[in-house]
Amino acid sequence: MEKLSGKDKELIRDSWESLGKNKVPHGIVMFTRLFELDPALLTLFSYKTKCGVVPECLSSPEFLEHVTKVMLVIDAAVSHLDDLHTLEDFLLNLGKKHQAVGVKTQSFALVGEALLYMLQCSLGTAYTAALRQAWLNMYSIVVSTMTRGWAKNGEHKSN
Repeated sequence: MEKLSGKDKELIRDSWESLGKNKVPHGIVMFTRLFELDPALLTLFSYKTKCGVVPECLSSPEFLEHVTKVMLVIDAAVSHLDDLHTLEDFLLNLGKKHQAVGVKTQSFALVGEALLYMLQCSLGTAYTAALRQAWLNMYSIVVSTMTRGWAKNGEHKSN
């Protein structure tokens, strides 16, 4: 697993300090953007409340639980910046779960784009090119590990 620079860690921690205290509203911004980027992703969320349109989906208790889980994964990554390798098994398993429910690895890039959008909206002028790159660096480590788990699950299913 790759490592982040000390500067990247500092930028990520400082920016997450305020955002991490109010995860769900920031997560809703992120998922709203994700569905703008690819509305077809709504079909992956089949809850009691049909997620045919974004407002219905975003207000569904099941979906809000998913948003919370996603934000907690980000929180865990930020909390483990000095030892991201300790999250490896968790992230591999998360990749397997995403493969099992039909998520394509290309969607991981869109989630990253939505994450950056949320950070930009939430941080305003504090969102700098260096901060963007630090988050991209961390996200690429997380996604790389999830993608390995996704691929392993796909191999397992084809055997």
